[in-house]
Parts: sequence; structure tokens; C-alpha cells
Amino acid sequence: MDFSLTQEQQQFADAIKRWVAKDYNFEQRKHIIQSEAGVSDTAWAALAELGAMALPVPEAQGGFDGSAIDMLIVMQELGRGIVIEPYFATVLGAEFLKQAGSHAEILEQVAGGEVKLAAALAEKQSRHDLFDIVTTATKNADGFVLNGVKTIVLHGAQADHLIVSARSSGNQRDTTGISMFIVDAKATGVSRRDYRTIDGYRAADIHFDQVQVPASALLGAEAAGWELLDAASDYGVTLLCAEAVGVIEAITNATLEYLKTRQQFGVPIGKFQVLQHRMAEMFMEMEQARSMATLAAVKVSSSDVEERRRTVSAAKARVGQAARFVGQSAVQLHGGMGVTNELPAAHMFKRLTMIELSLGDTDHHMARFVAQPGFKQAA
Repeated sequence: MDFSLTQEQQQFADAIKRWVAKDYNFEQRKHIIQSEAGVSDTAWAALAELGAMALPVPEAQGGFDGSAIDMLIVMQELGRGIVIEPYFATVLGAEFLKQAGSHAEILEQVAGGEVKLAAALAEKQSRHDLFDIVTTATKNADGFVLNGVKTIVLHGAQADHLIVSARSSGNQRDTTGISMFIVDAKATGVSRRDYRTIDGYRAADIHFDQVQVPASALLGAEAAGWELLDAASDYGVTLLCAEAVGVIEAITNATLEYLKTRQQFGVPIGKFQVLQHRMAEMFMEMEQARSMATLAAVKVSSSDVEERRRTVSAAKARVGQAARFVGQSAVQLHGGMGVTNELPAAHMFKRLTMIELSLGDTDHHMARFVAQPGFKQAA
């Protein structure tokens, strides 16, 4: 299989790289983080103008119908720039709409950069088990009434619409009885508490108090939303793996430059063999993470559900291991400066830490991988 980029893919990657270098450098990023909004409307408009918003949207809704491989390229570049805009949250939300085959008008608005989305999936008791849901959806004559709380919703306060998982039947941890909805973020009964996460992103805890939504807000079939939730979240995991590879590459390069310039005993510390060995190990971890992220992007759309789950979980676990090793090594090689906000490396390490904890950490995906049918026989 040929993994080299097409001319169009390379041009797209180069365009985003130039935008990051010119309009989203480290100092500009810090200014955005410290602003009241925590995101930049100017940066969002630039991403839309570059075509990044339209890329994952189907052609029928004004998009480019980009594949997971196309998205891998974009997420890697955004990872290198540790871009904090609500791109991932919106693209993940759009994936739910694409797979559900509904709300074409909202997908058109996503393609044009007119709306932002967020996926409200986690709850305080669920940890990484997205099927562990106590938020309820009660059917009535006007549609459904939602009640419950969703936690750590990435860019939940910046979103115009929320993708919400709720339980319409069954017990708390059943995979049956789950329904998926799209909810107007400003609907009566929706309240959001916005806060900054350790990596500079924004997240929110969202309360749903007797929120009435129409029947048309339902994504897919009632009480049969688990497959949609599982498949779309796997797509999100694939995007996170790609972003992590971009961050890993950036922090590795930053560390290499530091070793070339920081001097001790009159020579650059990069001359010391033990540090050269550590850099070689970081490079190997980076390349293994890149390979697994690429494999996940190839397999995430597979019609074989077990293959998709197995590959995506293997990728998230391997990328998580690489992120931890490279991040910790970078901090150590930077010395005391590695933990200060004055250097990009500290921000990159924080982002890698948050990616590890998003949509399932390494331990969670290792357990999911070995739980797939056929694992014991293959072992």
C-alpha cells in the first residue's frame, strides 16, 4: 500500500502549516488562551477559508468528502501548532450527523464555518465507558425531554449545537436503550459551566433540566444509538491519534533544537552520547505512533466492526505509550525549563497528557483490544 501523500494532500498540509507559522505562532496562541473567550473567531474563519471545515463534510452538503486519511493530515498539522480552536469537537460532532444521515442543513453550516459543534458524551461516573449513561430521554407528544449532566465536554460552551447521548430505556450500563440527539446549545433548560483545561483548551459541564427537543432531534433510531456512538467515537479516537503524532513530532524537534543550543562544559549537551540515545528512542516512538495512527485512519471506516475496534484501540494504546515516553523525555532533556510555560515543550506535553485521557486512555483501550472476539485464539 502506498502511504505517500497525493499532491492535493501535500498542498493542503502545506497551507495549514503556513497559516500556523504566520498567524498562529506560540505567542499568538498564548494570547488566545489568556483571552476571555479562550478561542479566536479570526482563527476559526481562517480554518474555514482554508477549507478545513469543509474537508470532512459530504459533497452533497457543500464539503469535500474527505477521508480519514485526509483528516489525519490536517490533525497532524494542527497538532504541530497545538491549535486550541474547536476544530476537533466540531468535526467529531459532524461525524455523528454524517453517520446518522440527518440534519444536512447543519452539515452545510459546518462546511461554511458558520456553526460549531460539541459532543456531550461523558458523565461523572462513566470514566471512559461511554455506554455508562444516567442522562435520560423521556418520550412525550412533542418529542423527548432530556435530564442529566454531561461533564468535560470539549468546547461545550463555544458550541452552537450539542450531540448528546441519553438513556431512553434499559439499565445504566446497557449498550441497548441509548439514544443520540442533536440539541440547540441555547435551548431552554440547557446551562453550561465553561472552564479552561490544563492544556489551554476550553471544556464545559452541561446540565440538561427538562430540555424539550423535537422528535427530529433524534439521530438514528430510538434506543439503538450504541453503534452510532461507538463508531463515531472511534473516528474521534483516530483524529486524536493523528493530532498526537503532530504534537510528538513538534516536541521532538523542539527538544533536538534545545540540545543543539544548550551548552554545558563548553559544548552543546547534544554532544553527550546518553542524550543522543534518548533522542533516538524518542524518534523510534514517534515513528511507531505515526504508523499506528495511519493504520487507524485506514481501518476506521471498515465494515468489519471488530477489525475497526481492534485497530483503533491498538492505535490509541500505542500512541498513548509513545506520547507519555516522548513527553516525559522532552521535559527531562529540557531540564527545569521543561515545566515552564515560557517554552512550547511544556504546552505540548500538557496537550499530549490530555489526548491520552480523551475518549479512553491507554489502559482502557488495551482492555478493549484484548476483549475483542478472536484475541485469545490469536494469542
